[in-house]
Amino acid sequence: MLGASLALTCTRGAVTTTVNVKGSDTMVTLAQRWAEAFTAATPHTSVQVSGGGSGTGIVALINGTTDVCQASRRMNDKERLALRARTGSDPIELVVARDGLAIYVNTANPVDEISTTQLKDIYTGKLTNWRELGGPEATIIAYARENSSGTYVFFKEHLLDGADLAAGTQMIPGTAGVVNAVAHERGAIGFGGAAYAVGVKKLKVRRGAEGPAVSIDLSTIQSGQYPLARPLFFYLAKPATGKVKAFVDFASSKRGQAIVSGVGYFPVK
Repeated sequence: MLGASLALTCTRGAVTTTVNVKGSDTMVTLAQRWAEAFTAATPHTSVQVSGGGSGTGIVALINGTTDVCQASRRMNDKERLALRARTGSDPIELVVARDGLAIYVNTANPVDEISTTQLKDIYTGKLTNWRELGGPEATIIAYARENSSGTYVFFKEHLLDGADLAAGTQMIPGTAGVVNAVAHERGAIGFGGAAYAVGVKKLKVRRGAEGPAVSIDLSTIQSGQYPLARPLFFYLAKPATGKVKAFVDFASSKRGQAIVSGVGYFPVK
């Protein structure tokens, strides 16, 4: 049994296996769609999906309270060591989908592209007005995810080179909350999974100050041309068996990868 979260209960005389999946808010909707399709085709199986952020899912994996951790970032060395201390082995890492970290702005904002250098300057407080990006005379209002989020960690590591966010950055739990804030604030900017970009505009992104502006699509994500392309992960504490293995295999199957595309992310190449 993987951890303490693989529960068996009796339902109408049959044994029902519950698979617990916890972690990334970016991946919650995707995991729910996988769960719905998998349980519809797999008798006596329940898949319970919950979010809370990649960090929350990793803690649950280390503590043995989830079967599958979903994460929008890689486990760090400290987390790997903590899991090894409990289980005696390293985590199993599986790439189950791909994403492009989208940069959201309000639909009324005339700016269409941004560089990774400009993003760093915005989120470290050096660039504060849209006129500096060819936009209107308006204060930039920066939104970000909370620090338990894998999206936050990815952004901080890949865009900010580990620097702290500017003091005025507004931290919001959940990507849907970031999108909602940007959709209702003309001067706002935020970031999150590509699939959440509804009611906002996604900026094209240039790598560095002079690179070409690249939009998010299947080819730019799978080739890595989009500067903020990233993998989405499942983590296991040990090799999966039984219904846990069946669910993990389903996510990577042709049908499971079609669900990835349907949700708005990108299949593994």
